[in-house]
Amino acid sequence: MERVETTRQQITRLKWLTTVVPTLAILLYEVLRHQVLDRWLPSVSGHLVVALWTLLLAYGFSEVVFGVMQRLQAQAMARQREVVALRAVMQERERLSRELHDGLAQLVAYLSVRLDTVIDLVRADRRDDALAELERLRGVADDLYADVRESIAGLRSRVAERGLLAVVQDYVDEFEERHRIAVTLEAESLPERLPPLVGLQLFRIVQEALANVRKHADARRAWVALRGRGGDRLEVIVADDGKGFDVDALARAGRRSFGLATMRERAEGLGGSFRVESAPGRGTRVVVAVPLVENAHDALATVAR
Repeated sequence: MERVETTRQQITRLKWLTTVVPTLAILLYEVLRHQVLDRWLPSVSGHLVVALWTLLLAYGFSEVVFGVMQRLQAQAMARQREVVALRAVMQERERLSRELHDGLAQLVAYLSVRLDTVIDLVRADRRDDALAELERLRGVADDLYADVRESIAGLRSRVAERGLLAVVQDYVDEFEERHRIAVTLEAESLPERLPPLVGLQLFRIVQEALANVRKHADARRAWVALRGRGGDRLEVIVADDGKGFDVDALARAGRRSFGLATMRERAEGLGGSFRVESAPGRGTRVVVAVPLVENAHDALATVAR
């Protein structure tokens, strides 16, 4: 509220400046013309002196006016960044909520149902079947634990402070150690500084793509590439040597992959593109390209993490 009041005061001051100063300048010129020029400097040189004085006055006036306008513009951009930052935080919370609902909540519901099955098997004295079911549930619980850890890792990431490459490198190292899947990270022509929101969203895309490798690909190796393209575009590629799938068949069946939809949403939210290349037995390749044009992301330069 205090900022709004300050802005109003500055706008009022600018209005009075643009009204009063030109009026005073014209009045002063007329006084000088009648009292000085007509009596003491009626020649061309007198008019040149007054013209020079008028020019200096106009220059000083324009400096004041543009100074006020620049301050107003800076304040407006700061408020715009705050609004965009708040919107980004709300969108991230909404995505996290959907992840919890569509991912973790479904796994918990599945565990609950299968535990009832185990109870029935124990009551029926089918010990071997109960043990087999518990072993399957253990695998589901491991996946659930991994999903929770990855969600927490995404929330705790400090991309703005450490940079995209450093955060991805740490995550890749941890992913290899935890899931025993070798991951090769390549970086090429990365810009020194990324807008924080761009870095965060790209990190979350890498995280989600590797989660899909862990859950569905049955892969032995994966690759992550971060590549700058001409200074105005950044490309992120996550590939694996897993079993792959038929992308067209998935679309024709109307089946919706929440992970792919989330990655697409993040990429398109940055004004970028998203595509998946895969085939049975040929692995999967996720390709994301986002623009790095300064004016496209200036408003996103400060985002709370």
